[in-house]
Amino acid sequence: MDVLGHNARAWDREVERGNPWTVPAPPEEIAEARAGRPRIVLTPTKPVPAGWFPPLPGADVLCLASGGGQQGPVLAAAGARVTVLDASPAQLDRDRETAARESLELRTVRGDMADLSRFPDRSFDLVVHPVSNCFVPDVRPVWREAHRVLRPGAALLAGFCNPLLYLFSDEDLDAGRFVLTRKIPWSDPRDADPAERERLVAEEEPLQFGHTLEEQIGGQTEAGLLIAGLYEDVWPELDGLSAHTPLFLATRAVRPPERPGASGGCE
Repeated sequence: MDVLGHNARAWDREVERGNPWTVPAPPEEIAEARAGRPRIVLTPTKPVPAGWFPPLPGADVLCLASGGGQQGPVLAAAGARVTVLDASPAQLDRDRETAARESLELRTVRGDMADLSRFPDRSFDLVVHPVSNCFVPDVRPVWREAHRVLRPGAALLAGFCNPLLYLFSDEDLDAGRFVLTRKIPWSDPRDADPAERERLVAEEEPLQFGHTLEEQIGGQTEAGLLIAGLYEDVWPELDGLSAHTPLFLATRAVRPPERPGASGGCE
């Protein structure tokens, strides 16, 4: 099935429903960023450490699958030249609305997080990728493309789901039951009960994929990135499961600087 098209429409609906990931940054967060104190999240609650950012004034930043008026406008207010790529037109509208509200300049591009062919090699000083690759069947192309468009020495900041989240059905978690009914990797289009799959499609809810840590972290190193930082986060909305283990991770992964005398081609 057309997962990209379905999930783009689903996230348009999430904007209508007021999903927290579609609510733009408030004016006070923009003001803090203008004052040199940008605060963004890659995971539900924990802010990105200040030391993970390069100098932002004048930096070329790609907010990857990051529509919603959150990360992009904050980084633009901090002085970065920001491009926001997302598959959902309504999510990109949020970024344009926030930029207009705050008199910010940023570029919005509708596209697939796994296909950045519109951008030349070594285009960005930073790629910011909040939790969103749980909505694509394969994360490895996302990592490869991020590596390609990063400049040597630049970093990818990525948030993603702990695959433990997908071991339990939403119905069981909502009822406070921890019943192991699934296996990882998980795919809604492939593995969900037919009735549940039909409901997700009919109600235009996002289709999700539970990727292994090998795909998530190992995939970044396979793409040529070096893991330079990692933290975990909880999701308060899942009180029962979050009380037992963090459900989200974030990594800072760096494209290594070139060696003297290197040819300059992509590794």
